[in-house]
Amino acid sequence: MTLSPFGSRDRAAGVHQRRSLKTLPIRSLVPNSLTVMALCAGLTSIRFGLDGKFELAVLAICVAAILDGLDGRVARLLKGTTKFGAELDSLSDFLCFGVAPVMLLYLWTLNGLGGLGWIVVLGFAVCCALRLARFNVALEDPDKPAWTANYFIGVPSPAAAGLVMLPLYLSFIGVDFLKDVPVLIAAYVAGIAFLMVSKIPSFSGKRLGMRVRRDEMLPVLLGVALSVAVLFSYPWITLCVLVIGYLAFLPVSTMRYRHHKKRTAFVSDDDEDEFLADSK
Repeated sequence: MTLSPFGSRDRAAGVHQRRSLKTLPIRSLVPNSLTVMALCAGLTSIRFGLDGKFELAVLAICVAAILDGLDGRVARLLKGTTKFGAELDSLSDFLCFGVAPVMLLYLWTLNGLGGLGWIVVLGFAVCCALRLARFNVALEDPDKPAWTANYFIGVPSPAAAGLVMLPLYLSFIGVDFLKDVPVLIAAYVAGIAFLMVSKIPSFSGKRLGMRVRRDEMLPVLLGVALSVAVLFSYPWITLCVLVIGYLAFLPVSTMRYRHHKKRTAFVSDDDEDEFLADSK
């Protein structure tokens, strides 16, 4: 009986896969710990909301967003990206950005609409789940052009969480009349939910990781320092401005996306024409 070398390789690969499922590298614990901390912050925001401490609840979601932005970067820096970490991150995002923010709005005013208010909550959560599922599937597409990494299709869930809490930001600076108009809040929540599952492109911000020239270092650091100072001095006003600016910038990102798409299609057509000409 002759043993095929491919059979031994397959068995070795199977053993390696089983071992990898049972153990995780130490370097992956750091980003996964950040993800778990973000999950805890999201859950804690709901507790603060139940206690009526809405400012602390919003701050907890902001902490979750910061941790969510760090875990992926830390994983890539430590070369600790794993399938387990990606799945955990998606589950954390769903709770922190798809459930917690809209639950705060429900506890704040949407519960006054009865069943309609709860339907809006469910709709937002479901749209967030669909958005995350679509994003995970898109990551596995090997045929995407490189430039598409600069855009998200639809508003990402962390950004949607920040956008949907605009009525709370406004209430913290004294604009309280919105609490007495829950129908208006419900319509706004439905609009943000639609943006998550829409085909509207939004800037991903991944170009922020590119190198900065030496002559630009001082202005960049000064801008960061001023932004942090304004955020800590006037947090709710700053968040209101950021939300309005983000929404106002969506048409710009859409135009830029379409421009890139047309240019890519034009280049592809030229390459096809050259190929056909060479083959004649």
